[in-house]
Amino acid sequence: MKHIIILGDGMADLPVERLGGKTLLQYVKKPMMDQLAREGRCGRLVTVPEGFPPGSEVANTAILGYDLKKVYEGRGPLEAASIGYEMTDDDFAIRCNIITIEDGKIITHNGGNLETKDGDVLIKYLNETLAKPINEREGCERVKFITGIQYRHLLIIKGGSKHIVCAPPHDHPNEPWRSLLVRPESNNTFHQTGSVRLSSEATAKLLNELITKSQELLAAHPFNIERAKRGERQANSIWPWSGGYRPSMETLQQQYPQVKSGTVISAVDLIRGIGHYAGLKIVEVPGATGLANTNYEGKALAAIEALRHDDFVFVHVEASDEAGHDGDLELKLKTIEYLDQRLIAPIYKEVCTWKESVCIAVLPDHLTPVEQRIHVGQPVPFLIWYRGISPDEVQQYDEVSCVSGSYGLLKLNEFMHTLMSIS
Repeated sequence: MKHIIILGDGMADLPVERLGGKTLLQYVKKPMMDQLAREGRCGRLVTVPEGFPPGSEVANTAILGYDLKKVYEGRGPLEAASIGYEMTDDDFAIRCNIITIEDGKIITHNGGNLETKDGDVLIKYLNETLAKPINEREGCERVKFITGIQYRHLLIIKGGSKHIVCAPPHDHPNEPWRSLLVRPESNNTFHQTGSVRLSSEATAKLLNELITKSQELLAAHPFNIERAKRGERQANSIWPWSGGYRPSMETLQQQYPQVKSGTVISAVDLIRGIGHYAGLKIVEVPGATGLANTNYEGKALAAIEALRHDDFVFVHVEASDEAGHDGDLELKLKTIEYLDQRLIAPIYKEVCTWKESVCIAVLPDHLTPVEQRIHVGQPVPFLIWYRGISPDEVQQYDEVSCVSGSYGLLKLNEFMHTLMSIS
């Protein structure tokens, strides 16, 4: 039995008055997911452990069966792995968004849907104008900006402390940015790992200096000057968050004998980084953007090809999460329809012709309600289908129907254990 997880990031939602009190999954036409729910079995899953933020780095790691208390180091180290940056013992890696600030408030976490080529120009500019002076002042390479994808980039602080409190920008739309600046953990003590590190206070001070100076520099960059002339949102501030040290994670092959080889397919650095540490091959799909215009068909073909030679495939689609953060109801509905018809349906139709059985699981990692525009850590609905499974009574796939699913309410790594027990 081969296994594939198809994950619609942030796909789940809360009841929306404009939809007659239904959630988006209840309202939208998604015949493939509903068919799999009718023919398979459903349940709900707690993806966020108590005390952890309801972010994709937490939820996706939990879905893949990892104990967050043992392996969690934030997004930064995962994204470092994805882009090929090998962390040293004294590295502190932190996710670095390029965002939009207007009238003293965070307007969007994505810099006005920044393209990777433009993000690369801005990151290289910050390396020269912001990081270089600090490094010369320090007498060593203390600060380094590294290009990621679109608005998602990486910041390395040599000797930085992870014992700080950062505000994820997507959780604070339309809020004043100054009140969200980095601060040291309360009641923290000095920590040392490998070489001597900065204190949490010094790390927070440095990061806040980078934020404020980036705003001066980016506002004067020709890219933003031209955007302002066109009346478009400017990519005018960095925003670091979710940092940590190099994680220690066993591969899926070490944890599950059923997984001899595996593949991860995603346009998002974070997910690729999790896949890297999980021992999965990373497949890049041309035209995969992380937005609603992503190459669904290309991802489906890549997943089918991976299933021909691998035991396990993890397909991640970011589009619904981005639409939820933007508060765009119509677009989020479209992303669910696209996932259903342009990705899940072709995979299902193909594997149904194979002699070897394939187990398909579909779920989101967390809720990203369009009316709140932030991540919510409530249980998510999931379905599991394979030839010969005894179906339960669930007739369609959504947050409400799956409450009656025969799997009940699973927690954290129970999902992966359950999936891997199907052979």
